[in-house]
Amino acid sequence: MPIPARRMRFTTWRSLATAATAALMATFLTPAAAGAAPRESTPVYSYEHAIREAVWVDTGLDGDSDGKKDRVAVDIVRPREPAQQGRKIPVIMDASPYYSCCGRGNESQLKTYDANGNVVQMPLFYDNYFVPRGYAFVGVDLAGTNRSDGCVDVGGRSDIQSAKAVVDWLNGRAKAYTSRTGSATAKASWTNGRTGMIGKSWDGTIANGVAATGVEGLKTIVPISGISSWYDYYFAKGAPLYDSGPDWLSNYVDSPDAQAKCAAVQQKIVDGAPRTGDWTRFWTERDYVKDAGKVKASVFAVHGMQDLNVRTKHLGQWWNALAKNGVERKIWLSQTGHVDPFDYRRGAWVDTLHRWFDHELLGYDNGIDKAPMADIERHPDQWVTSRVWPPSSTDTVKLRPGQGTRAGVGTLGLTTGSGTETFTDDPQLSETDWAAHIDQPTPDKAGFTTGPLAHDLRLSGSSKVTVTATPTTATAHLSAVLVDLGPDTIRDYNAAGEGITTLTDRTCWGPSTTGDSSCFKVTKANTTAVDYTVFSRGWADLGNYASDWKGVPLTPGKPYTITLDLAASDHVVPKGHRLALIVAGTDKDLIDPPSTKPTLTLDLSRTSARVPLVGGSKAFEKATDGATAAPSTTVLDGVGEPRTVHRVPGDRL
Repeated sequence: MPIPARRMRFTTWRSLATAATAALMATFLTPAAAGAAPRESTPVYSYEHAIREAVWVDTGLDGDSDGKKDRVAVDIVRPREPAQQGRKIPVIMDASPYYSCCGRGNESQLKTYDANGNVVQMPLFYDNYFVPRGYAFVGVDLAGTNRSDGCVDVGGRSDIQSAKAVVDWLNGRAKAYTSRTGSATAKASWTNGRTGMIGKSWDGTIANGVAATGVEGLKTIVPISGISSWYDYYFAKGAPLYDSGPDWLSNYVDSPDAQAKCAAVQQKIVDGAPRTGDWTRFWTERDYVKDAGKVKASVFAVHGMQDLNVRTKHLGQWWNALAKNGVERKIWLSQTGHVDPFDYRRGAWVDTLHRWFDHELLGYDNGIDKAPMADIERHPDQWVTSRVWPPSSTDTVKLRPGQGTRAGVGTLGLTTGSGTETFTDDPQLSETDWAAHIDQPTPDKAGFTTGPLAHDLRLSGSSKVTVTATPTTATAHLSAVLVDLGPDTIRDYNAAGEGITTLTDRTCWGPSTTGDSSCFKVTKANTTAVDYTVFSRGWADLGNYASDWKGVPLTPGKPYTITLDLAASDHVVPKGHRLALIVAGTDKDLIDPPSTKPTLTLDLSRTSARVPLVGGSKAFEKATDGATAAPSTTVLDGVGEPRTVHRVPGDRL
C-alpha cells in the first residue's frame, strides 16, 4: 500500500541493522526451520545505505566505428547487507534511451549523479520499493545515449545488444569495467544472475527484443506499451503512420558524443527505412515476433487499448506468437492511451508487480501463477478478470456488410452482402468524424451496423477486415474501424494525459533519500461522455494488395482485394448498443494521405470482417435476436485456448 507523503514516517525504517537481522531470520530460513516457505519479500534492507555504483559493460560491438568496443553505462542500486552475508540477489533492469534526454515516468525524471559519478536519482519507484526487499535495480543507458558509447540504431542489433550484454555480464558471460575508458574490470559477484526486465514504450520494446534472443538468465519481462515489430510502428501494410522515420527518433535520443560520431549509422537508418513502406532487411532485424520461439522468459504484458502511439497490433501479434510457443504469460489491458499502470491503477499495480517478481525471480509460491491471466478495464477504474485471454470460447466470426435502405448506410450481419458502396478519400476527416455520422450517407465513408443488440456482445482479440475495392487513381489508402454505437463514459484517451489527470498530492512507495524521493504525484481518471467508441482500427495501402512487403501502383478502374489487420482489443458492446464497421480512406492524424484523393468502390460480396467473438457465431445470433443463420466458425488466429506453462518451483531458484 502507498504511504501518503504528508504522513510518511521515516522511523518506519528505524533501527535498520537490528530489524534486518530479525526479519532475515524469519524470511530466509529454510522451510524446515521456519515451518513454511516465504510468500512475500519484505523491506528489511536499508535503502539509505544501499550500494550505488556504475560499471561499463563491453557489448562486443563497435557501432561508432572508433576502433574500440562500445561500452554501455550501467547504474546499479543494490542493498548492502546481502553481499555482507554472502547472499546473492536477483536483478530488476530497465534499459532505456531516455535517462538523460527525455526522462522517465509521468514526471519525466532524469538520472542524476554525485561527484563520483554514481547515480543519486534513479527515475521511477523501482529502486525505492524493491531494493529494500532484496533486489538490485539496474538502469542501463542504451548505446549512443547518456554515458554509453556507440550509436542508437532504433531497435536493431546495437539497441538489443546494449541490454543483452548486461544480462550476460550479470551471469558471468561478459566483461565490465569500472570506468568508461579504463582497464579495471568489475564482476557481478553479488547477483545470482536471475534478471527481470521492465519498461514502458522503447524500454518495453527492448525487453521484448532481448527476450527474443533467448538469452540465459533473463527469467521474466514486463513490457509496458512495447513494440513487437518496428515496421508496424511506422507503417501498416505500406500506409505510413507518421511523417517521419526512425532516423528522427535516433536523433532525438542521441547523446552529444553519438551525434558527433554516428553520421554513418544515421545514413544506414535512412537508407534502410524508405518512406515507400516497402519491407527491407532493416525491418527484418527489428521484427521480434519472428523470434518468439526463442523466448524463455515469462511475459507480463501491459497495454492501453486506446494507445495510438504503440498501437495494440504490437501486443496482439506478440501475444499470439507467445501463445503458440507456450510461454508463461499474464496481461493487463486498460482503457488508456500510452500510459504506465503506475499512473492509472497504482496500488494494485505495485502489489501485482511485487508478487510477479517475487514469484519469477525469488521463486516464491504466492499463487500469482494460478490467478486469472488477464485484468481488463471495462469502464474507468472498473476492472474485470479473465481466466485466460482471449477466453477459450472465443471464435473468429465472419461478419458481412450489406446494403441498407440508403446509400452509404449499410447493415452488418452473418449473411453475404451484395451490391456496392462508394466513398471518396477526405484526408481532413478522421475515424471520429465517420463514427459521428454513421447513420448519415456521407461521401467520405461506407458504414455498416447491426441493429440494437438484445444481449451484450464481447470481442476479445484481433480482427481482420478484407475489402475488395476499385480505385479511381493509382494510389489509395484504406482504413477500417470497429465502433460501439451507444452512450458511455470512457477515459478521454484523446486528451493530453491520454486518460489520466495528474494531481498535486503525492503517495510514497518505499523509503527516500535526499536525492531520490519515492513520492509521486497522484493521478485520477480523466473521463468524457461519448455517443460512440472506436475500439479497434487498422490501415493499409491498397498498393500492397499482392504483398505485405512491397507496394505497386494501382490501375484505375481495376478491383483489388486486401486484408487490413486491426488492433487487438477486449470490448463489450452492451445490450441496446450497435456494433459498426466503417471502411474509409485516410484516417486523419493516424495515417498519412496518399498522393491523390481517390474514390473507391467496395464490392460488398467480397468484403468481410473476421472478428473474435466470445461465444462465436451463437453469441452474435443471440445478441442480434437470431436474425440470420450462423456459418461455421474458426478458432481465433494464433491463440485458440491460450496455454500457460508453469515451471516447477525448484526451477526458479
